[in-house]
Amino acid sequence: MSRISLSRRQMLAGASALAALGPTGTVLAQGATSGAKAAGHLTYGISLFDLPLTTGQPDRGAGGYQFTGLTLYDPLVAWELDVADRPGKLVPGLATAWESDPADRRNWIFRLREGVTFHDGSAFDADAVVWNFDKVLDAKAPHYDQRQASQVRPRLPSVTSYKKLDPMTVQVTTKAVDALFPYQMLWFLISSPAQYEAVGRDWTKFAFQPSGTGPYRLAALVPRVRLDLVPNETYWNPKRRPRLAKLTLACIPEDLARANALLSGNADLIELPAPDAVPRLKGAGMRVTGNDTPHVWNYHLSMLEGSPWRDLRLRKAANLAIDRDGVAALMGGLATPAVGQVQPSSPWFGKPGFKIGYDVDAARKLVGEAGYSPQNPLRTTFIIPTGGSGQMLSLPINEFVQQSWAEVGIAVEFRAVELEVAYTAWRQGAADPSLKGVTGSNIAYVTSDPLYAILRFYDSKQVAPTGVNWSHYRNPEVDKLCDAVRASFDPAEQDRMLARIHEIVVDDAVQVWVVHDTNPHALSGKVKGYTQAQHWFQDLTTLG
Repeated sequence: MSRISLSRRQMLAGASALAALGPTGTVLAQGATSGAKAAGHLTYGISLFDLPLTTGQPDRGAGGYQFTGLTLYDPLVAWELDVADRPGKLVPGLATAWESDPADRRNWIFRLREGVTFHDGSAFDADAVVWNFDKVLDAKAPHYDQRQASQVRPRLPSVTSYKKLDPMTVQVTTKAVDALFPYQMLWFLISSPAQYEAVGRDWTKFAFQPSGTGPYRLAALVPRVRLDLVPNETYWNPKRRPRLAKLTLACIPEDLARANALLSGNADLIELPAPDAVPRLKGAGMRVTGNDTPHVWNYHLSMLEGSPWRDLRLRKAANLAIDRDGVAALMGGLATPAVGQVQPSSPWFGKPGFKIGYDVDAARKLVGEAGYSPQNPLRTTFIIPTGGSGQMLSLPINEFVQQSWAEVGIAVEFRAVELEVAYTAWRQGAADPSLKGVTGSNIAYVTSDPLYAILRFYDSKQVAPTGVNWSHYRNPEVDKLCDAVRASFDPAEQDRMLARIHEIVVDDAVQVWVVHDTNPHALSGKVKGYTQAQHWFQDLTTLG
């Protein structure tokens, strides 16, 4: 068999929650190593109004993976998260190696890690992997869980079958040749079949007594308030053994409440500090961090019959009407302007002919050519989330854009919903009956690999609900290139074709791209160790 390289190149609940948390303790001294005994307690204020699902496949988007995914569980294929000065790469997780069979490139062989146990003490093996595939892909399986399936099934669009080859080897077969398939496996986490039996085959009970193979165990769960994590003393990876004796995740959805929690000592670090609170935080000695993050805040536009966005002039106008520097300023400098799906530094950016920028006159002219004006505006509705991890300042940014569009003759009304509702609508796609009258969707997401940045949005085979081509965008040249990318095992050739796809979709103004996130955090002096990876995934075992 031909082994695929593991290193692809650049491959107000707040008050009640805080009352329930109690004081925080001391932390591990600077320079402590993963071999030292875990000590100390930190409280992390997160931007979600409720904790992500704890049964094995987190909800609430990519942000949920850092909280209840990669803490309690492991994937077969992992992402390198302990580096901050460069993008990570694919690394072994519960699989020590994976191979594509040259006799049939649709077959992927995963060699599993020996000697790994779940938190409940049962053994990890091929049977557990097949059981987990059934859990989310086989609706007839007795342990099938629709809630988990809805989270991960769209992230595994290539899987057609899977089977055990021997006690520590699994074969996964894809629908067609797909050289990018290992990236899909980043999202597939493994939970314990034995624990499911022990709790009476009840996923609700399992959520309060979860069992994975991850570096942390769940110590306490209070929905919408907090989650307490403690070290898994038998964790298989010495590099990821927690430094802390206890990590508390506190739900503090309101951004100013998070800042106040940090200032008052009720939290030791927070995500997404309110931009206008940053000077006060820094003045109080807090450290504000960020990093280059493959993540885009944007709008998907419906291309269905009857949608106004089938008119290229309107799509370009919507892009040109936005002052992205103004949005970045609104974010206190914690964002960078977007001129496409990926940053210009990406090997997939290419050389688009349509230059996205701020040009109100050009936008107004295009809107006029399409038959509208500020006096006779295009009126339509977008669905947007009220907030949540990854959405930055969702409502303020949306309102900023809404006002910008109104100035050129585009009057958008927002249907604001909770984040998980927005994700569900995103997966359903623009044609879903529940979205009648909705022609745009605002969801921010990671763009860290070819599938997640490009293919899942622009390939017509990924039209929702199969994938998340929400817009129902169809372009024969793009489809042909997507097929060619999946068939190529040459990273340089993949990069060239991905760049061409990006050129086409920017020239087609398929979406309205606004800003890229820097995933900002604010940390008190108690936090002595934290590596912020260039990803929306983060490794909370680096906290000390």
